[in-house]
Amino acid sequence: MAHGGMLVAKAFKEMGVECIFTLSGGHIMPIYDGCIAEGIKIVDVRHEQATTHAADAWSRLNPGKVGVACVTAGPGVTDAVTGVANAWRANSPILCIGGQGPFANRERGSLQEMDHVALMEPITKWSGACYDTERLPEYIELAIRHAVTGIPGPVFLEIPMDILMDVVKDEAVKIPKIRTEAPRVAPSKDVIAEALDLIEQAERPMMMAGTSVKWSCAQESMQAFLSSTRIPTYVNGMGRGTIPRDSDLLFNRTRRDAIQSCDLIILAGCILDFRMKFGQDIPEDAKIIQLEMDNTLIGQNRGTDVALVGNLAESFDALLDSIVSDARSIDFSSYAQGLRDKEIELANAALDSQVSDAVPIVTPRFCKEVAEFVSRDDDMIVIGDGGDVVAASAKVVPVPKNGAWMDPGPLGTLGVGAPFAIAAQLTHPDHKVLVIYGDGSFGLNGMEFETAVRFNLPIVGIIGNDAAWGQMMRPQGAFFGTYAAVDLLHTRYDKMVEALGGHGELVEDPAEIQPALERAYASGKPALVNVILETDREYKGGGYI
Repeated sequence: MAHGGMLVAKAFKEMGVECIFTLSGGHIMPIYDGCIAEGIKIVDVRHEQATTHAADAWSRLNPGKVGVACVTAGPGVTDAVTGVANAWRANSPILCIGGQGPFANRERGSLQEMDHVALMEPITKWSGACYDTERLPEYIELAIRHAVTGIPGPVFLEIPMDILMDVVKDEAVKIPKIRTEAPRVAPSKDVIAEALDLIEQAERPMMMAGTSVKWSCAQESMQAFLSSTRIPTYVNGMGRGTIPRDSDLLFNRTRRDAIQSCDLIILAGCILDFRMKFGQDIPEDAKIIQLEMDNTLIGQNRGTDVALVGNLAESFDALLDSIVSDARSIDFSSYAQGLRDKEIELANAALDSQVSDAVPIVTPRFCKEVAEFVSRDDDMIVIGDGGDVVAASAKVVPVPKNGAWMDPGPLGTLGVGAPFAIAAQLTHPDHKVLVIYGDGSFGLNGMEFETAVRFNLPIVGIIGNDAAWGQMMRPQGAFFGTYAAVDLLHTRYDKMVEALGGHGELVEDPAEIQPALERAYASGKPALVNVILETDREYKGGGYI
């Protein structure tokens, strides 16, 4: 005999789940019992938002697997909504299971009863409920199939507590095969030929590598294609890290100029959303080749000349195979070198603000110190959680060769730092994990450092503390000449982490940033380095990168 929670855990085991993220709740306790029986780790956090953020990070760091969050009914589900919405915009496949009052008392006003399925429908690929204990594994397989098909994304399954508590005979239940990877679909040969014709005709091509490169596991195929064609490439979203940081074809500072002057742009899993100014900077006569996992994203905000729909690894492999078999000669080395010379010039121009010894510390110097520290470790996982400080850091902090860079994605959710870091440290216990914080964003889920302490996860955070919601403060002052709801304090967040059982340190001298980070990792505890920055209301004191 087995209760519903055991069947859920058996389905988890079939889909390769190693841990679930949760916050204790009465509606879902049978799932815990099942996970204990199946040897699945239970990581309980301090706020349900952290469960879905952590599941999101787990999926990002484990291609081909699906992160799982289990939350109780009512406020448990509503608290998890932000993390689900963030995964939705980031195309991250996660499974969120929500509790519910007893099915036998449906619509009678049970504790925490509400319509979770309808709430989740707009921000998931599939949202449903299971009202039959024997069918629980079947519903989990259905949910996962939706999560990983086409453009991946989150799914939600509601399970009433009496369905989880009910006991059935083992032989009455079938655990289906649960595939967490979708079939690899490839574009046709005719479309590949069209794309290569446009590439051959180009003089100033460029490529934007985005999120679907990550979800297609297309890094190696893309790099082989670039090595053959020498097309200068920029990264966006989860495309960060898909090209080695020392590649001579990876560019950063010249992106705007390259877009505005290109005659061909290849959008490799990069949609034309706000991060690309909706395609408005691309010249009207420029040709567009778009590689995407699903046809629904083709031509968004700007028409596409050639569309390669399918797994991006398959598309890059097909392009390269056709170049070889057709003996095509495609080499843009000369154009790429011109952009490289411009990149060097722009990097040199930024050096003055980066070496400033000013106290309070200016943001460019903060970014430089963090970048130098990260560059020492090829295995580090770096997480950005904040506004201006993270935007500035992302331009100079390298993505470690064997590590990763993670940020919220296009929803711009603050508070992902600690939950992402917890999932990262669980996934890669031998890697250093660093969160780059703004002081505002730290306040949203800073209590998750207590979770890290309980689970002995030595994550490290560094706060660029300018005592303000900086990304709002400066435009507010520029537009209206007044300030409201933007001021914070130079709070001793380091003392907070110390009180939770971790290591904390305050830094006010720029020369002490890297030594403080070294001491944080040497402590072996969850740690926070609190760096006091200038409160720069008008971009003074060294400016921004």
